[in-house]
Amino acid sequence: MTDPARIPLRVSLRLDLPSGGRVGPGKVALLEAIATDGSISAAARALKMSYTRAWGLVEALDAALGTPVVTRAPGGVKGGGAALTEAGRALVARYRAVEAAAQRRAGPPPG
Repeated sequence: MTDPARIPLRVSLRLDLPSGGRVGPGKVALLEAIATDGSISAAARALKMSYTRAWGLVEALDAALGTPVVTRAPGGVKGGGAALTEAGRALVARYRAVEAAAQRRAGPPPG
């Protein structure tokens, strides 16, 4: 029989904000993809989600934090673009730091 205290665990977090908003792995992955791809639509494609869904998640984060997490430039002939604001970068960094601390406490993840 396997000792439950020794089962490898992978930590997955959801942070509850004072505003009632929540931040979890999906929203953080979206922010990271926006930072990498420089575009909400490209990030949505990379994560296999609709642009409408990605836009809605960004707006939900803006509302939950009370400040924009992504700067947006409208598309068009010259193209648009998006980048994380300081608040967006800080949110990702804090989420990843809490996640790493929890994973260290839980022990090595499986495989």
